[in-house]
Amino acid sequence: MKSSQKQIFIFCVALMTMLHSYGQEAKPPNIIFLMTDDQRWDNLGCYGKPEFNTPNIDKLASSAVVFDKAYQAVAICMPSRVTMITGRFNSNHKVGFVAPTDYTLSQNDFNNGYPAILKRAGYRTGFIGKVGFTVTKEAQRPSMPKEQFYKRNMETVFDFFAGSQEHDRNGVVIWPENDEGLQEIYRKERINSGRTLRTGAAMLRFIETQPKNQPFCLSVSFYAVKHDRDKDMYMPHHEQFKSREMSVPDNWVEGGNEELPVVVKENARGVRLHKQRSSTSELQQKLVRRFATQGYSVDDQVGLLVAKLKEKGILDNTIIIYTSDNGRFQGSHGLFDKCLLYEESVKAPLIVYDGRVPETERGFRENALVSSVDIAPTILSLAGITAPKSMQGRDFSKLLNKTQEMSQWRNAVFMEDLFIEELFHQRYNENIDEINQDLINANRSYRSRGIRTGRYKYFVYYEHDPIIEELYDVENDPFEQNNLANNDEYTIVLQQLRKQTEKMYLETLH
Repeated sequence: MKSSQKQIFIFCVALMTMLHSYGQEAKPPNIIFLMTDDQRWDNLGCYGKPEFNTPNIDKLASSAVVFDKAYQAVAICMPSRVTMITGRFNSNHKVGFVAPTDYTLSQNDFNNGYPAILKRAGYRTGFIGKVGFTVTKEAQRPSMPKEQFYKRNMETVFDFFAGSQEHDRNGVVIWPENDEGLQEIYRKERINSGRTLRTGAAMLRFIETQPKNQPFCLSVSFYAVKHDRDKDMYMPHHEQFKSREMSVPDNWVEGGNEELPVVVKENARGVRLHKQRSSTSELQQKLVRRFATQGYSVDDQVGLLVAKLKEKGILDNTIIIYTSDNGRFQGSHGLFDKCLLYEESVKAPLIVYDGRVPETERGFRENALVSSVDIAPTILSLAGITAPKSMQGRDFSKLLNKTQEMSQWRNAVFMEDLFIEELFHQRYNENIDEINQDLINANRSYRSRGIRTGRYKYFVYYEHDPIIEELYDVENDPFEQNNLANNDEYTIVLQQLRKQTEKMYLETLH
């Protein structure tokens, strides 16, 4: 073959190869969304706390994008979970524990969440673990009916399901019913291996039964790390922590915290629970060790998951997202519980691993502000699907590949707390709206909303008269110890953030 002919031949082969590659559509990625319950953002090694011993999550994070300014739009389980599925703010979807935002999630709204949209796009969908909210044909009140009908209301969205409302001790609803492996995992007579190990086993069962030529989206909602009773833990994992000295945050308060607003001190559940669970050094250490135990059990399941994906040869086309539904104070600010808009409650762990990304481009920290309301539209975007207009969050997929024009990204995230313990205890009362208004009139409401910018945190207890405001320079005061709301030097900042908070709140309503 002459030189010129050889060159033409090589060109033609290259052209044919290029055309062939363009003619093939990229395979849709598999997506696994892992959510823990009440896991504080810094209770992981990759977020600076090696004493928690999370080697598998840390390893995953080393090849992933780790977000350092991810925030919950609402920091309590039911509304937080609905926000992540629907991409809508709590004030918009109105699914929560107490009046007036105490609705169930309608099937129509559920069908506009990321699992249903991916199902319609050809994905096999699965859900395992704590559901935490109720789907009904139409939105109805109260949001916690005393009987659940998961199969009737969710079967059209999930092909594979092993879930329950709060914990799996009283049984788990399962389908497909003929999956003997799944039935064995939740068989009542089976030796109790712990709720986290059962969740992990079901997760692996989903992968084992996955058809080769179909993409999947699996949502796993661990019951851990919520609660700290022996029966909620896998006790062999507690051995390594039972005598370990756990770090104590600078804003942990022994006894009560006199700096909290009076309305919070007198009414918020976290104040009472702190006295019972985390107000002494001994109690705080015991509590955090038990959270660490549960976190380690979850970490163990993440390791098994990654190994299973490698074994099946699908890790390189799988996206794994790891987060929590909210944090826990663990004694910080003299509080236990969650909800309130301090960092320990609203800051979220967020790790996104994409097996499709070349190894040389993996593994970095991202400082952009992202919100839990962004999860759903981002999942859809990663699958090549445009989010519906009902979703209020932003697609952060371009942050993952460093193509986001940062001048076009947000400068603040919105968050709110609509939970009031007194109303929760009366949630089945027919006169709940009157009770709610009486509580507001009596100045016992501590509902709040606010924003986090790159530097500041502002929030306001807006139903209190007069309003109570808190302002923190979080960059220089990460433990939120110095409220600047009454500091004249920050008057302009306060006014700007007050105005921006109200603007962002009004936007959530549409």
